[in-house]
Amino acid sequence: MKARIVVALLLSVATARAEPGVVEVTVTGVHSATGEVLVAICDRATFLQETCRYHARARANPGSVTIRISGVPPGTYAAQAFQDENGNDKIDRSFLGMPKEGIGFSNDAKMRFGPPSFDDAAFQLGPTGGVIHFALRYFN
Repeated sequence: MKARIVVALLLSVATARAEPGVVEVTVTGVHSATGEVLVAICDRATFLQETCRYHARARANPGSVTIRISGVPPGTYAAQAFQDENGNDKIDRSFLGMPKEGIGFSNDAKMRFGPPSFDDAAFQLGPTGGVIHFALRYFN
């Protein structure tokens, strides 16, 4: 009887991590509890645009924040995130155009004289959903 309960619990944990249409995004490197962490899952056409269809936010927490975004069909996407420390829903920039708040992209795609390409940040989402993680970078 106990073995059946253990097997049932293990199966329920496995199914909870793989839900159709759900992307679980863990953003690491969050410096403080100030503001929120915003995450967007974008297709090629909406990458780096305000029109990404799939997005969510969570209260910032030093270290890492995990955000679940549901309703995402299988396909190729790139994720972008930033810590909105002042609650204005945009990435604040210095007079040189550098982000003043933490920013990051899936695959930990590097920013070299601007944001990464879609291809550098792209990941495949299958029919069972997915789990990704990447770090925020701070330039100030």
